[in-house]
Amino acid sequence: MDERVRLRLAVAYDGTGFSGWAAQPTRRTVAGVLAETLDLVLGAGVATGLTVAGRTDAGVHATGQVCHLDLPAAVWAGHEGRLLRRLARLLPTDVRVRAMTPVPADFDARFSATFRRYEYRVTDAPFGAEPLRRHEVLAWPRPLDLDLLNAAAAGLVGEHDFAAYCRRKEHATTLREVTRLDWRRDPDGLLVATVQADAFCQAMVRSLVGAMLVAGDGRRPVQWPGSLLTRRERSSEVTVAPAHGLTLVAVGYPDDPAEYARRAEATRRLRVPTGGPAVEG
Repeated sequence: MDERVRLRLAVAYDGTGFSGWAAQPTRRTVAGVLAETLDLVLGAGVATGLTVAGRTDAGVHATGQVCHLDLPAAVWAGHEGRLLRRLARLLPTDVRVRAMTPVPADFDARFSATFRRYEYRVTDAPFGAEPLRRHEVLAWPRPLDLDLLNAAAAGLVGEHDFAAYCRRKEHATTLREVTRLDWRRDPDGLLVATVQADAFCQAMVRSLVGAMLVAGDGRRPVQWPGSLLTRRERSSEVTVAPAHGLTLVAVGYPDDPAEYARRAEATRRLRVPTGGPAVEG
């Protein structure tokens, strides 16, 4: 078997024109566009095993997405100095590969990750979102109180069953540990929620944001989002916030490369129930 090199890719994209990350036969997706461009540059099927840290939904953006793929060592040696620029010329302008780095073969972009961090941007300005930022900022029609938003967020931090906030999938767990959830108001007036967890189930972040926003504008008590954690099925009272306000900004990995395999093994045990498929995250 030919020797292969595993590459870690740093990827950014504007999710507006994509039907999410995962390749779909009849839809434009980030993975589909990236795979097609790699085939064009390197030859069909030369790059294999494209695996992403977080499979973002349709309309969700990324500035800190991570994925990995494998190349024959000889191909990498022949393209190493120019592959990034060739991809920049051929990829559409709404997706960029920002870096390509060789990593140990046991690095797994998905299962070696220790956390994913997202930001959600909202404006409560009476005129709505600035035109140049309309694709990444949600315009909220009511004034929002930063203290109320943070009080609502505090009740959601920690390890919980987030079934009320997830689209349940067969064989999938909704147990997650949220290690950070807070809001800030930037100098330009935008409200930004930062949420970090070991992993997320589908639509979880946007559901959390939707629940906090109605507490932040005073229509629900600040205890309400946290009170839903006692439920064991999705809550019909929670409105999922629109996708365009959400951006994946960072994915964390062990500092020591020797820990990649150990972390991946531990994550698989936690996230892949016996007899079932892998869980979103």
